[in-house]
Amino acid sequence: MNFAFSEEQEELRRSVRRFLADRSPMAEVRRLMETTDGFDRPVWAQMANQLGLQSLVVPEAYGGAGFGFVELAVVLEETGAALLGAPLFATVALATTALMASGDEAAMADLLPGIAAGETIATVALTEDSGRWDLDGVSLAATARDGRWVLDGHKMFVLDGHVADLILVAARTERGMSLFAVEGTADGLTRTPLPTMDQTRKQARLELASTPGRLVGEDGGAGPVLARMLDLAAVALAAEQVGGAQRCLDMAVDYAKNRIQFGRPIGSFQAIKHKCADMLLQVESAKSAAYYGAWAAADGSDELPVVASLAKSYCSEAYFHCAAENIQIHGGIGFTWEHDAHLYFKRAKSSELLLGDPAYHRELLAQRIGI
Repeated sequence: MNFAFSEEQEELRRSVRRFLADRSPMAEVRRLMETTDGFDRPVWAQMANQLGLQSLVVPEAYGGAGFGFVELAVVLEETGAALLGAPLFATVALATTALMASGDEAAMADLLPGIAAGETIATVALTEDSGRWDLDGVSLAATARDGRWVLDGHKMFVLDGHVADLILVAARTERGMSLFAVEGTADGLTRTPLPTMDQTRKQARLELASTPGRLVGEDGGAGPVLARMLDLAAVALAAEQVGGAQRCLDMAVDYAKNRIQFGRPIGSFQAIKHKCADMLLQVESAKSAAYYGAWAAADGSDELPVVASLAKSYCSEAYFHCAAENIQIHGGIGFTWEHDAHLYFKRAKSSELLLGDPAYHRELLAQRIGI
């Protein structure tokens, strides 16, 4: 594997960073987090039309750009640093990867072009009241009636579920775990936005009452599909967490250089030096884990399940540590609503729990390496 970014990938990073600085500054992040939708539709359209972010990993045969997972990791690292308020993670890291893993040519041909064009906001509905991210936590039922599939039950903590045009729902049939495509306007579907600690990432509860769904892939064959999607999403989230951790480090170091106490910058004090050094170590180690996961995903490596859990567990803890230390280094101002430090702290905590917490992924890692 080549662990150096190419010039094209670095230019992609610079382009995304410039776009986010212009279209999603922190003032805009704060404005959007107070809204129900949580994102700006014109900016979402620009992300598709100007940068092609939604189409990045979609194959060219389905209207996409045909790039790999490394490019997606580069993009998500930047969106994580900017706390982008948009359904990009749900659409690309969850729904797109699930569709591509399903191998259902008809479904991909019908659904991926809309996602690539930025016309379709998509997500995956997996978790239920238990909050479990493994497939044993799925109890929602799908039944064949009058020549069509209908779904009955509910889903919780669905990322951007209240605004999604397409929802891929994990459900159980007589044959086992299956995946169904449900339209956002489908009959019997009730979507309720949830109050969240991290207001920059919206979630919803979905109630399905005899809601029609389209089978994606094989009946009873969604287990491996969802497992692969979860591994890829874990790597994608790790990249996003790295971006947030790096931004926390940058904020802390910049403040330590400029805050004067007792006649000199606080960064000259040993305690602050140690905190910044520890943060740097965590960030660099997290980058190693996340980047390795991205290259494993891009190369189709058999190591992906192991590396995905390793990256998710380590990057979760690194991000939370850096977000907490950033507040400590800022002192009193870091605890205020007006300062941005608390937004990263809340995103760090929500990301730590999303897709399973570090303890869950360490258990997965132990199982996968045979301990």
